[in-house]
Amino acid sequence: MRNQNKRKGLVVEVRDDNVNMALKKFKRKMDDNGKLIEVIERQFYEKPTTERKRKAGAAKSRWKKKLREQQLPKKLF
Repeated sequence: MRNQNKRKGLVVEVRDDNVNMALKKFKRKMDDNGKLIEVIERQFYEKPTTERKRKAGAAKSRWKKKLREQQLPKKLF
């Protein structure tokens, strides 16, 4: 019992031999915690200038998408 209280990280109990449900809960906890995104980001080094350019490009595309959604539809005649 003592070892269970000292566990660190994400813990998911498997009940009634239902591994699929435990896996589903684990995935949900991973998404909520943000650990998976952090692992993916740390997988490769990205230079600061490249990161800025990537984020600026993403912001630009979001802005264009927002403007496109606000436009009136073209006349269909």
